[in-house]
Amino acid sequence: MILLLGTLFILLILRVPVSFSLLMSSVIYLITHDIPPVAAIVRMAMGIGDSFPLLAVPFFILAGSIMNSGGITRRLFTFADTVVGHITGGLGHANILASIIFSGMSGTAIADAGGLGAVELKAMREAGYDEDFSLAVTGASSLIGPIIPPSVPAVVFGVIAGVSIGRLFVAGFIPGLIMGLVMSIFVYFQSKHRGYPKSQRATFRKLMQALKESFFALLTPVVIIGGILVGVFTPTEAAIIAVVYSLILGFAYREITWKDIPRCLKETADNTVSVMLIVACASIFGWILASAQIPQKLSLLFLAYVPNKYLALLLINIFLLIAGTFMETISALTILTPVLMPVVNGLGIDPVHFGIIMILNLMIGLLTPPVGMVLYVLAGVSHVAFEDIARAVVPYLIVLIITLLIFTYCPQIVLFLPNLVFD
Repeated sequence: MILLLGTLFILLILRVPVSFSLLMSSVIYLITHDIPPVAAIVRMAMGIGDSFPLLAVPFFILAGSIMNSGGITRRLFTFADTVVGHITGGLGHANILASIIFSGMSGTAIADAGGLGAVELKAMREAGYDEDFSLAVTGASSLIGPIIPPSVPAVVFGVIAGVSIGRLFVAGFIPGLIMGLVMSIFVYFQSKHRGYPKSQRATFRKLMQALKESFFALLTPVVIIGGILVGVFTPTEAAIIAVVYSLILGFAYREITWKDIPRCLKETADNTVSVMLIVACASIFGWILASAQIPQKLSLLFLAYVPNKYLALLLINIFLLIAGTFMETISALTILTPVLMPVVNGLGIDPVHFGIIMILNLMIGLLTPPVGMVLYVLAGVSHVAFEDIARAVVPYLIVLIITLLIFTYCPQIVLFLPNLVFD
């Protein structure tokens, strides 16, 4: 087992992609233990082929791509600005509200930052907001996407941990809204200090006009989440419905044509392949760990020295925050979930509660170097240096970590809705 973990660690230090690091270390282990390497191929196929819920991942990614191309994100931002633009730092609040609404459609932070973020940054730049403020708000608000359902990380966690994806989806509602509220409070005081403008309060007529133009776009999360809660379709089927609905809207708004579809499909394929390859390779690695009972042994060792649940949660949070700075979200979920779940179960922590905590921890990693995928996306759409964006988001990282601790030690915030809906 030292060989397996040591090889993985060395490969990661050498900056070998996570998927290939997992695959190579697993194959070396199989060879040295006289296990036919063909077992690796079998486990890879089973890792992604035996899981129906994983089909939701490419469809949610495709839905987000179509929404960004079909004028849906622009309409959402316009509506959000009409609703909250009159508050001090108006476009900052519109940025957050638009991310909350969009999070009910795409399920990924990257889709939010790349699509909606481009619209938000352009509007804030033209309105005279400082670049650092605009980028920080856009980056931080994009993290709400994977918390409020639907959520691609929640699907992956649910599959690996054997936790109800429906419960995970519902559990993200209140935490996501609280994240938005906390960010808005911070934006208000920051805007007050910097003297940022606010729009004139929209008249009822203007508000109704904005609602009319974005009404069917705003219905998207209602259709997706409502269908899951009512039991009309599963989360996987909801992802397909999201694709169909976003296509209908894109064509109805006449902002997407058949010529745009290949580009959306290519973008989806690129993102899906990277996610599925990690999951497939991690399934071999996880199978080896499970066969050697490594998670159980680590759990017993951890519980022997840290029997207190609250201290354990703090240590797990610190570990995940550090891991998130070096590992991509899906990679971290696939590698660490099997290791941490025995500890979580041993401490009597609700797996749904832990799932939201783990996802938020790793989402914060999207805003921290050296990986920081959201930072790279923002650098691409804004042409601002990666290092400058990383410095700008520091205040929001502090706010997010405080929010994380609140969710960690107040589990009812996370569990209230799923217990209400499913029990």
